[in-house]
Amino acid sequence: MSKSSLSPGFVLKKLMDEYQTNPNRLSKEIGLTQTAVRLITIDKAKISVPVALRLAKYFGTKPEYWISLQNTYDLLEASKDKALDKIVKGIKKAEEVKKAAPAKKTAAKAKAKVSEKPAAKAAASKVKASSAPKKSGLPPKAAESAAAGAPKKRGRKPKAKPAPVQEKPFVPHVVLIKKQDTVPAIPDVSDPVSSEE
Repeated sequence: MSKSSLSPGFVLKKLMDEYQTNPNRLSKEIGLTQTAVRLITIDKAKISVPVALRLAKYFGTKPEYWISLQNTYDLLEASKDKALDKIVKGIKKAEEVKKAAPAKKTAAKAKAKVSEKPAAKAAASKVKASSAPKKSGLPPKAAESAAAGAPKKRGRKPKAKPAPVQEKPFVPHVVLIKKQDTVPAIPDVSDPVSSEE
């Protein structure tokens, strides 16, 4: 396979020949300018995602096909660039930082830590009990009994915050007024004889 056959422009020209179309007709069908189509066929313009979508719809392919063609061609062209090749060769590969493995605990250290836990809990409870007399001014036994249920302080209770006032939505009162007949009823006078009798 020659290098030119990897070119998106070369593939586009072959498809245009196969479908018996030209750049003018293709540009009208896919909504591009004729110049844009000609530049793609001579590899002076790249196939972007919108163009790939249009070509895929027109030729019945997938957009990924056109994007892949363009990417492959771009990589091939970039590999020919001597200056870029020199820069790439000078880049060092990143080294993965390995985390240090946790040190294994010996059986003696594990036993010591297990025996320390109950002692630490007992010490913590002593600290709590010894701190209670400082706050209340009572001996430890009295402080424990006070904490069990006796009220702690006497004095004023903190003021309760007033409940927020909820505003009621304005509802206008509607008064229905019955419309009265403005024209008084006129007696039927079409039969005067019946009214005389």
